[in-house]
Amino acid sequence: MNYIVVGCGRLGATLAYHLFRNQHKVTVLDLDDSAFANLPPDFRGRTIEGEVLNEGMLNRAGIVQAQGIAAVTSSDAVNVVICHIAREVYKVPHIVARNYDPRWLPLFDSFGVQSVSSPLWSAERMEALMTTPGLRSVWQAGNGEVGVYEMVTPAAWAGRALGEVMPKEVRSVALTRAGRAMFPTDDLVVQAGDIMHVSGAPESAEHLRLQLEKLLEA
Repeated sequence: MNYIVVGCGRLGATLAYHLFRNQHKVTVLDLDDSAFANLPPDFRGRTIEGEVLNEGMLNRAGIVQAQGIAAVTSSDAVNVVICHIAREVYKVPHIVARNYDPRWLPLFDSFGVQSVSSPLWSAERMEALMTTPGLRSVWQAGNGEVGVYEMVTPAAWAGRALGEVMPKEVRSVALTRAGRAMFPTDDLVVQAGDIMHVSGAPESAEHLRLQLEKLLEA
């Protein structure tokens, strides 16, 4: 599929490279050609220097054939305008914008532009990790019969195999250590501070939550 990324800072370059590695055709636009140095050396997409709102620039980038566009510049106003044009004029089916300053979020909402707020998401994530050390619900399926929960493994589990410490009624679905995710197995040795995602019924999750609270209080 064809995708356009507008803005080649660290976020734009990372997004463009991920799309490229997943076999998509990617065009990256930026006002400053030196920004393309943020792209890894093996990136093989197109790069175009210029003001994206200049007449013909989006056409040059292939927006007519694009299945999606991401506006990730450092200007919230520019990102909103790009996405609005892409949707209303070119009928691009998938658009997303970066929100640089959370105070501008009402602008994105007023235009109906789907946005990702890196500062807001990061702040909420850090707050949750600091203030909610137990079990947090992150997703519910159906009418809540099965949920996905996030937890930070307690120090009491460090050095023990996951199968020894994790209750059998919940299933470990992912473990993140030092920013890298992996599929957990029962023989995986747990380290304090590992971020674990587990799934299970609400009553099973409640049992795990109470167990974690006791460990934290000990």
